[in-house]
Amino acid sequence: MTRPRPFLRRGLRLLLLLATLLVAIAIDALRVLRQPMLLDAEMTLSIEEGEPLATTVERLTTQGALPPWRGALYLRIYARLMGLETRLKAGEYRIVPGLSPVQALDLFVSGKTVLHELRIIEGWTFRQALAALRAHPQIRQTLGQADADAVMAAIGRAGVHPEGRLFPDTYRFARGTADVTLLRRAAEAMERVLAQEWDMRAENLPYQHPDEALIMASIVEKETGVPEERAQIAGVFVRRLQLGMRLQTDPTVIYGLGEKFDGNLRLRDLRTDGDYNTYTRSGLPPTPICLPGRAAIRAALHPQPGKALFFVSRGDGTHVFSETLAEHEAAVRRYQLK
Repeated sequence: MTRPRPFLRRGLRLLLLLATLLVAIAIDALRVLRQPMLLDAEMTLSIEEGEPLATTVERLTTQGALPPWRGALYLRIYARLMGLETRLKAGEYRIVPGLSPVQALDLFVSGKTVLHELRIIEGWTFRQALAALRAHPQIRQTLGQADADAVMAAIGRAGVHPEGRLFPDTYRFARGTADVTLLRRAAEAMERVLAQEWDMRAENLPYQHPDEALIMASIVEKETGVPEERAQIAGVFVRRLQLGMRLQTDPTVIYGLGEKFDGNLRLRDLRTDGDYNTYTRSGLPPTPICLPGRAAIRAALHPQPGKALFFVSRGDGTHVFSETLAEHEAAVRRYQLK
């Protein structure tokens, strides 16, 4: 019995046609997936936690980055064949012109998200740093309006006074990072820096504990913004402590006044006793008065040797240092009472 030759020929033609079609589709898919996406300008794409690939691809298509239906279909098939369909990482991604669909998919799998910045400034108070964090639109707020004690407890430091405990720096993070995460990073950074500087401290300092150095550093931070004066300022205050003299520094009084301070420090403020009034009380105040940077911490632990016990502002950000009260009073008359 002979095989029906017409059927065989038609079958071969059909297989050949199908193979040709598959090759054509494969070539088209490679072309679409490897050529640059349809972008005239940079765009940002956000992938939510647990978002399926289909949703991501649909968003790319809707925003005009992928050709209608073909681009989406090819990318989804490619992702499934390569085992990438469920490996996308949540976050915000920057997609630039020239990026191909395959490169974009690799980017989503890599987790190289757009990083935002939170800058905590040297000399800020804890309250100011917390306000900046709460105002940042890319930070996920989980603490609400929790007070300082609750915030410290949330970052694993219950019972620790918050002032001075966050390290001033620029913190980079992905969109949606929790406030607690950033606060914990800043607290850990301060602990790390303080420990490093404490281990390298000068000898014969009047501090019993690193926290006392942190308090001194916060005073130095508020007293001068001139880098080369920090060690000089620290030297004056260290000598005062060693001699049993009061520090008599305005920034501590201002900190103690809190919201009552209206920008004008009056004589009655200096005479009114309080925990942070270093005109009426000896020694260091009970806590830091701001968030000091590494340079201020280093100055507190490496005060400049000398005999100066007084200093007064020239009015231009720098100070005149004096060894005697008479010299100091003359400098006050010249620069403050002129």
